[in-house]
Parts: sequence; structure tokens; C-alpha cells
Amino acid sequence: MIVEKRPVSLSARFVALSFLVLALALGMAVPIYAQNEADVRESAVSPEKLSDAFAEVAKKVGPAVVSIDAKSRTRESARGEASPDDADDLLEFFRRQIPRRSATAIGSGFIVDKSGYILTNAHVIEDAAKVTVRLDSGEELAAEIIGSDEETDIAVLKVNAGRDLPAVKFGNSENARVGDWVLAIGSPFGLNRTVTAGIISQTKRETPYATPFQKFIQTDAAINRGNSGGPLVNLNGEVIGVNSQIATSTGDYNGVGFALPSTEAEQVYKQLLTDGKVRRGYLGILLDSVKAEYAKVYEMDDERGAIVVDVRDNDGPAAAAGLKAGDVIVEFDGQAVVNAQDLIAKVASTPPDRSVNVIYLREVGKDIERRSVSMRLGERPPNARGGTRNTPSRLPLERDKPDSRPFGLTLSNVTPALAASLKLEGKGGVEVKEINPESFIADVKLSSGADALRQGDIIIRVNRKPVADQTSFTAIVRELKKGDAVVMHVLTPVPGNRATELKIVQFSVQD
Repeated sequence: MIVEKRPVSLSARFVALSFLVLALALGMAVPIYAQNEADVRESAVSPEKLSDAFAEVAKKVGPAVVSIDAKSRTRESARGEASPDDADDLLEFFRRQIPRRSATAIGSGFIVDKSGYILTNAHVIEDAAKVTVRLDSGEELAAEIIGSDEETDIAVLKVNAGRDLPAVKFGNSENARVGDWVLAIGSPFGLNRTVTAGIISQTKRETPYATPFQKFIQTDAAINRGNSGGPLVNLNGEVIGVNSQIATSTGDYNGVGFALPSTEAEQVYKQLLTDGKVRRGYLGILLDSVKAEYAKVYEMDDERGAIVVDVRDNDGPAAAAGLKAGDVIVEFDGQAVVNAQDLIAKVASTPPDRSVNVIYLREVGKDIERRSVSMRLGERPPNARGGTRNTPSRLPLERDKPDSRPFGLTLSNVTPALAASLKLEGKGGVEVKEINPESFIADVKLSSGADALRQGDIIIRVNRKPVADQTSFTAIVRELKKGDAVVMHVLTPVPGNRATELKIVQFSVQD
């Protein structure tokens, strides 16, 4: 009997091939999934291993952590004690939270060199006449203050033990990640060698009272009074931060602590060790950052740059080079400037007396000119940073009818008497008499976090147009619609020799 061989149809071949591919895929899926699951199990750290890691780090780092007693030159600190009711903000410096026994402040520190060099916070030994260091062994030694830096709140001490001391190593804080485990070691409330654990909550965190050189590692490892100056360490036993501040509503641990990154601390340590102080470059100007609104109004290609809002030092490098308020610095010594903080960091990290090239933009009539100038940097003096002014909290008000005032501002023309007192002759402008707390402009902030407008401010320009009086201000505002960018040039009265200083207010129009 002859069996007839029928050709297999194309559709049948396709179905068979599909089943084969599916079968192969399913067959491979099991070992791949199992392997991934094994990897997860392998990468996960058991509680026992984590506990062992903590114990090893504490054993390794603990002997290098010291307690510091600083006897003040005066019976009580000039700063005094602060209670939560003394400040509007929750953030309190450790310097306001150091426990005191008569005229003695208690803090922590850690040995960074076996010959006896110790790192701590500058505020721990502030105004100290005598500093005593208690080693892990219980031995107490007199300490010499090698130097301190208020900008980073770092100080270096030296003790002579007559032998090599246990020391810790700096780690690279740039490698710190949010979620990494860390340990804080110190002497909270005078309790020596206390170890707490937590994770890194955030990096490069700025706080309301920080200087331009303090961008902290934030952690939820318990940090209390007396921990100040102690190390924040990773699970390799390396110091990645110096515990410096806490945010608290009670004066003690609330789960938010701040440590100066080790990269900055180590640089400051080396300079203090060599020179006894930190020398930073200096321009002598007050800055603000270019935001989207400013870039749009001034037709800039990029949303970057640092605006000169005041030439603070008439004898400084910037003044000598001819920089003026309103100029926008976009490049410093061949490097693009991102914002005000970036420029401050670049200038400060450049040695004083060095010549640098600065590229800036200047408004000349309707044009924006790009200019270049060479200048020799000065040396940044102590406390060269500008402060922010605290303003009372605003309470909501009931609104009976829509606010017809431009931007919710009550304004008045600058009188001749006011112009004379503030040295504003010929500048015109309108004075801010009142700000509706429900208006969107009441919530506009400067780069520093301070309220952008305050009562008594003088608005002299809006979107590159001069403001002569209320009529001209209202006319400019009426041309704006929701979403439009606004840049105001505002003069704010300041105490002292300067009648006013310029600030740049940037925002977009809201409802």
C-alpha cells in the first residue's frame, strides 16, 4: 500500500515553529528566574550580618573618637542657651544645643593622625580658654587649638600622648548614596563612645543657617547634644562626614541630622594644619542666581549665571575690575557658572592673589553685551557671607472680593523726602506699602529662601522697563498675562552706611 505524503502547509509550519520557540522560552525562563532570585537572596544582608558589620565598625572606629571639654573665657557662652520658642525655624545649630556645666561646653571629635591631630566642630571650642580631650581609654589630655574655620564649622586640635594614637581614615563622601547605612559616634550628653545607626537621608542638603560652603549629608542616625564634631562613618569604617547640625523642635533628636561631607572637611583640615586658617578667593560682591524667568526676559540662551546684586566691597577685586550691580557672570576662569552658589564655590576654591578671567553680561540700553575682564582675587574675610532676614509668618485673611491691586501690592510713589533719605534721586520707583498675604507674590522667594518682597522695598524696573511711578507700574503689569516671566529690580533699605541694596525678584505670573 502506498502512503501518500502530503506537503505540510505554511500555516502549520508557522504554528509548529511558534510552539517550539515558546517551549524554549519557557524552558529557559525557569533557570533564569531562579538565578535572579538567588542573586537577590545573595545580595540581601541578613540581620545577623548587618549586626556584625555595625559591631566591627564600632570596634574599628570607636577608639579614635574622643570627648572634648572646652572651658570658656567667660562664665557663659555669649550665644547662650536657646529653647525651641526662641526661633521661628526648627533648625538649631549645635552651638545652641551644647550641654553646659558652668562655663564648659561638651562635644566630640575624632583622631585623624596617630601623632594626635583631632578634628571637631569650630563651635565646640569657640571662645575656649582651655580645651581638654578625653581619649577612649579614659585618659585626659590638654589640647592645643591648631586652627578653626567658621565657614565650614571645622576646627583642628593637637594632643601629645607620648605614643601613637588610634586614628580613622577619611572616606570619599562623593560616593555616599541615599539609603546607605551609616553610624554616628560621639558623646551625646557626655556619654562617651555612644554609637547610633541610620541611613543617609539626602546628600548635598542646604539648611537655612548654612554658609555657602556647607552642603550636608543628612542622616536619621540619632544625633544629640554632645555629638557635635563626632564622625559619621560608612560600613567600611571610613569617615564620610563630621556631625554638625540638627533640625529639632525640642532641642534633641528628631531624626534629622546634618554632617559636613568628608571631602570638604579633609580639605579644610589640610589647610588648617599647614596655615592655621583657610584662605579663600574673594570678589567682594553679593550674588543671586539666574532663574528661568530672568533668562526669558533677558533672552539668554541658557538658564545659568550669577547676577551681581551688590558690589559690597568698594575696594574689592570686582569693584576694581568695573563690575556693577545687574551684571551677570556666566564664566569664571574658563569654567561655566551655573548659579550663585556655583560661582561662590569656584571663587572660594581659587587661591587669593591669583589672576582670573571673568566673562559677564551687561545690559546697555536695549542690548545685552558680553564682556570679559581680568582681575586679581582678594582673600575672603571672615563672615563675608550675606544673611537673610527673617520675617513674621503670614496668616490667611478672608477675601470678600477679588484683589484689584497689581500683583496684590499696595504701592505709593517715592516722595522727594524718601528719595533723599535713601539716595534715590533720579531713579523714580514705587514703594511697597503692603503685600496681600493671599496673593501669589507673597510666596515668591529669593534664592536664599527669604521673602522676595518686603514692606518698604522700592521697585525701580520691571522686565527691563523703568518704573517712574504707580501709573507706569500698573501699565506694565496690565500687559502681562498668566505664565509670563517677570524680573523686577528692587532696592531694599539696609541699615548701616548703605542706603539700599539691589535684589532681583524673579517669578511667573499666576492667577
